Amino acid sequence: MISVVAALFRLKLSFLNGITALAGYLLFPANIDFLSALSAFVGVSLLAAGGSALNQVLERDLDSRMNRTSMRPVPQQVLTPTGAALTGLTAIMSGLLLLAVAGGMVTTLLGAVVLIWYLAVYTPLKIRTSLALLVGAICGAFPPLIGWCLAGGPPDDYRIITLAGLLFMWQVPHFWLFQRRHAEDYRRAGIPLFSSHGSISGYSHFFWLWLVALSVGAMLLPVFGMIEGPAALWYILFPVPIVFLTTFRSGNLLFPYINCFPLLVTLLLLIQKHT
Repeated sequence: MISVVAALFRLKLSFLNGITALAGYLLFPANIDFLSALSAFVGVSLLAAGGSALNQVLERDLDSRMNRTSMRPVPQQVLTPTGAALTGLTAIMSGLLLLAVAGGMVTTLLGAVVLIWYLAVYTPLKIRTSLALLVGAICGAFPPLIGWCLAGGPPDDYRIITLAGLLFMWQVPHFWLFQRRHAEDYRRAGIPLFSSHGSISGYSHFFWLWLVALSVGAMLLPVFGMIEGPAALWYILFPVPIVFLTTFRSGNLLFPYINCFPLLVTLLLLIQKHT
C-alpha cells in the first residue's frame, strides 16, 4: 500500500515542491521557527501530493498509453478513480488547513490558486499545445512564495519575486529535458512536444538561450545579497557544469544536475541562516 500511495502522490516531486517552499521561508530575514518552517514544507508537499493524485485521475487515459505512467495505480486499477480522487482531496484539504493555521489566509489562497492553475489550466492545455510547458512552469513559482508569506513576508517583495521567477525559469529546461527523454511516450499519448529549429551541440537554440538566461538570472541572488559570504562563492560556480554538460551532450548528467538547483538554493539559504 505504501508503494501505491507513493506512486499516486509522486512523493519525490511533492517533496521537491515542499523544499522550494522551505527555500522561500528561509529567504525571509528572520530567525527560523521550526514548527513554522515544517508547516511550510509539509503543507506544500501535501498540496503537491493531492494535485498529483487528481492529475492522475484526470489523465488516466493518457497515462495508460505511456510506458512511463502505465503502471500508476489508476491505470493499473489498483485504485479506482473515485478512490484516488478522495485520497487526493484529503491531502489537499489537510495541506490547506495546515497552511491556514500556520500562515493565515494569504498562504491558503496562494495554495488554492496554484492547484486550480495546475489542474484546470495546465493539465487540459498540455494536450493542445506545446507551449503548455511555459504555462505549467508558473506552478513552480508558487511554493517559494507560499513559504515566504508563511514566514511573514509580503508577497510583492523583490527578493521573493526574484527567487520565484528563478524557479519558474528553472522549470523550463527541467521539463524540456524530461520531455526529450520520454519523447516517444509523449508522441504515443498525443501530447505535443516543444521544439525549435536549429541546434548547438544537439540542443535547440531556444534551450541554450534559456539556460543562459537561467544562469545569468541565478546570479541575481548573490548580487542582491540574498546569498552572501562563503555560500555565494560556491553558488556562483553553479552554471559552470551546465555549460560543460550541455556542450558535450551529456544529457544523462545534465538532467539530474539541473534538478539539483532548488536543493542547492535551499541548502545554501539554510547554511546562511546558521552562519
